[in-house]
Amino acid sequence: MRHRLAVLGVMGLSVSLLVLSGCFFGGPSRVQAPSINTFAASSAMSKYDTDGDGKIAGPELDKAPALKGSLKKLDTNGDGAVSVDEISARIGEWQKSRVGLMSMACVVTMDGRPLEGATVTLVPEEFLGSSLKQASGTTAPGGLAILSITPDPSDPTATGGAAGFYTVKISKMSGGQETVPAKYNTETTLGCEVAQDADWALQGSIAFALSSR
Repeated sequence: MRHRLAVLGVMGLSVSLLVLSGCFFGGPSRVQAPSINTFAASSAMSKYDTDGDGKIAGPELDKAPALKGSLKKLDTNGDGAVSVDEISARIGEWQKSRVGLMSMACVVTMDGRPLEGATVTLVPEEFLGSSLKQASGTTAPGGLAILSITPDPSDPTATGGAAGFYTVKISKMSGGQETVPAKYNTETTLGCEVAQDADWALQGSIAFALSSR
């Protein structure tokens, strides 16, 4: 698609709560949106609906942080669960938006203090297909990271990521040891949706507020 949404700000997210605010929009760019797996919604159900009741809920959602972090938008009937139709509807909204790439930044804090030198990675859900790429960035002093789908954030066609459901991993190594709790990386409970109409997009900034405990 030929539209590019620029989002810059602070990402606020605890283990189970997403808090977001602030954004700006850049000019048009010739960025082609990646294709989404035609059977994405049913693939998501096959992966996460382990009890076969036709919805992803409770402990199943805990295993799907990307969906859990997007629950407010996904759960249109307010039953606290995600259905195949609700996933299909969200994917339809991405496609209707005609936005190819959304560039953004995030700010990471640990125990209320900016976390410098941490790598933030957005990993797209496998059920969406192989076309989506992960986006990552490293936090500078102040905890700010510019997310990019390539190692070069100066490339305007590669900054950010495409609309989708993403698991979020945050890591910082020191002396060969991981300093960020596993609940934010190898056993992450963090997830978010990248979309023009995502709850955070109206405010624009996304922040991850981590706890060392």
